[in-house]
Amino acid sequence: MIDLEQESKDILKAYTEMLGAAKHAKDDSVTKQRMRKAFDVAVEAHKTDRRKSGEPYIFHPIAVARICAEEIGLGATSIICALLHDTVEDTEVTLEDIVNDFGKKEALIIEGLTKISGVVDNNKSIQAENFKKILLTLSEDVRVILIKLADRLHNMRTIGSMRRDKQLKIASETLFLYAPLAHRLGLHSIKSELEDLSLQCQEPEGFAEVQKNLKKTEEVRSRFIRKFSSPIKKVLDDKGMEFEIKGRSKSIHSIWKKMQKQNVSFEEVYDLFAIRIIIDSKEEVDEKSDCWQAYSVVTDFYQPNIDRLRDWISAPKANGYESLHTTVMSPTGKWVEVQIRTRRMDDIAEKGFAAHWKYKEGGAESQFDVWISQVRELLESNDDNALDLIDDFKLNLFTDEIYVFTPNGDMKNLPTGATALDFAFAVHTQVGVNCLGVKVNDKLVPLSHQLNSGDQVEVLTSKNQKPKEDWLSFVKTHRAKTKIKSSLKEEKRIIAKVGKVHLDKELKKLKISLENISLKELQSYYKVLSELDLYYQIAMRTVDLSKLKGLEVREGVLQPKRTIIPKRVQNLFVPNKSSDSKKNKSQKPVLVIGDNMEKIDYKLASCCNPIPGNEVYGFITVTEGIKVHKTSCPNTVQLMSNYAYRIIKASWIDENDGAFLTGLKIIGIDDVGIVNSITQIISNELSVGMRSISFDSHDGMFEGRVMVLVQDTSHLTNLIANLNKVKGVKKIERTDS
Repeated sequence: MIDLEQESKDILKAYTEMLGAAKHAKDDSVTKQRMRKAFDVAVEAHKTDRRKSGEPYIFHPIAVARICAEEIGLGATSIICALLHDTVEDTEVTLEDIVNDFGKKEALIIEGLTKISGVVDNNKSIQAENFKKILLTLSEDVRVILIKLADRLHNMRTIGSMRRDKQLKIASETLFLYAPLAHRLGLHSIKSELEDLSLQCQEPEGFAEVQKNLKKTEEVRSRFIRKFSSPIKKVLDDKGMEFEIKGRSKSIHSIWKKMQKQNVSFEEVYDLFAIRIIIDSKEEVDEKSDCWQAYSVVTDFYQPNIDRLRDWISAPKANGYESLHTTVMSPTGKWVEVQIRTRRMDDIAEKGFAAHWKYKEGGAESQFDVWISQVRELLESNDDNALDLIDDFKLNLFTDEIYVFTPNGDMKNLPTGATALDFAFAVHTQVGVNCLGVKVNDKLVPLSHQLNSGDQVEVLTSKNQKPKEDWLSFVKTHRAKTKIKSSLKEEKRIIAKVGKVHLDKELKKLKISLENISLKELQSYYKVLSELDLYYQIAMRTVDLSKLKGLEVREGVLQPKRTIIPKRVQNLFVPNKSSDSKKNKSQKPVLVIGDNMEKIDYKLASCCNPIPGNEVYGFITVTEGIKVHKTSCPNTVQLMSNYAYRIIKASWIDENDGAFLTGLKIIGIDDVGIVNSITQIISNELSVGMRSISFDSHDGMFEGRVMVLVQDTSHLTNLIANLNKVKGVKKIERTDS
């Protein structure tokens, strides 16, 4: 039985603790009263609502408000909006009520939060459309995004009470959208935690392995940091500087990612942590010299790797990040990253743009204004679909940057990988459109030449030059792509007019007026994306008008001849309209994989080769039916984020007598007869089918790759256990190829 009286006490206690974390936000009695009113409205609105865990729903908005105050450093307006963020979407409270009770500013922010969670067109990528809405809101008031990030962080912290398929979808969406947004807004701590929580959900065993190893090696790291820091501390103390030195481990997600990417064990990841020197500069004008002075002390004791020096103090990142990074050789023979920054810089690095509001000096907000203007520019073009927008946005605004210069010395920020042509469009649209050639550091280079930080670039133009289709294959920035597409489209429109005339002539032969034609049906028939493309391809003779004979006239309108699709197959492609909202409780269809599966065909995805026992899901493809993937498949994040409505649950209903292909990589000490011992165990002892085998030997070590046919994960585990008993075998791991 629920103790309502105790719950009320717990709710009030949670609110009081949130206020304690928001000391900076309650300067006067009026502000306190407004926050209390928001709390009372939220409690009343959500009084009958409960979370999946069973606790009263009001604990969620209180937790979101606390994250906004304590971890992001937002003020009273954001706290009020965080407390009320779900009321308009999920309760009887209206935007008009918010305007009357709290004001227009609060109503606009809550409306922005409601838009993000609103229903989207299921024919498009759900997450892509949501992301587009987020960007549109971002350009209006950044607090909408900051509150949304706090909301997502609390949802991830409490994800354990949700269904497994829902957990995987939310974790994929978090990695795809929210962690990169947190990174771009400078919220380092939140970005790292979102990534770690997503990994814990997607790869619980991998997360636990790294976490256990970090704990096991914690004391060794602490001793190393003390010994490494000791001589630096002494000199900085002698110079009268106030500072703090601490070691910071890489996030579990970044360690795991490195292990997977480089195919190494935890012990082989050399840069597990960085040493950070945080200086309390007396004046802001002293910050730069203080940091370089500390750098000088560090490199007096330890040899730096000059190639790894990163100066983000002279040229801060677009998200406001300022720091000096250097990598030095430690006495134990290992490279160590040292980060040097001031207290102000550290605060901004951890709390992002919210911290800028605390520090009014130094043009920090102007950096933010530059970024917001970039967001607005990205959204100017309505031609791109949401998926293209995300690709361009993430490439241009989430990646590292380079700094290049005009002949006059003006600096331009571009994403890493940007080309000479990207630079031309960054200077001015017309310069890009008429770009004939480019000189980099006084040397003529191709337009596709990739630029490096520090390059000086001169653009050569001609009024007769026009953009070419192949330019799109090497430019990186959204600005360049948009302007090139726009110019090509104008050229296309001129050519398309000729195509329209050709089509009209052919239809007249069929005694059909162009006005009566279903152009969408014609586009589908010829597999072109738009009306413009149809006319253009007719003019370019890449569309065969003689195929019009494959159409028929029905009810006076020219349409493709009907193809009857079985209802059972049609149903597979009906988008699932379930949403996270408490208002919509519809469930996704369940795909069961096994011997009893007679009516629905499926294929096992070759990118991850799932076998019985693996956690899997089904993905409805356009041309190949249902593909079954492991939840740990490298393509999972992209599929679940971009095409959530085409994901269906899948599980193994019984033991399958069939054989499933999987790969093993075996590493060990080369010895006479070891290959024979391994192959005998595989083929004789366990009756496992062997598809292929290869062994390489080098400097006394061997590496073997074997493709085997097994029944399920238990069968595979048993095989690995037996192979590990072979003398000389040191490491066995599963591969998917």
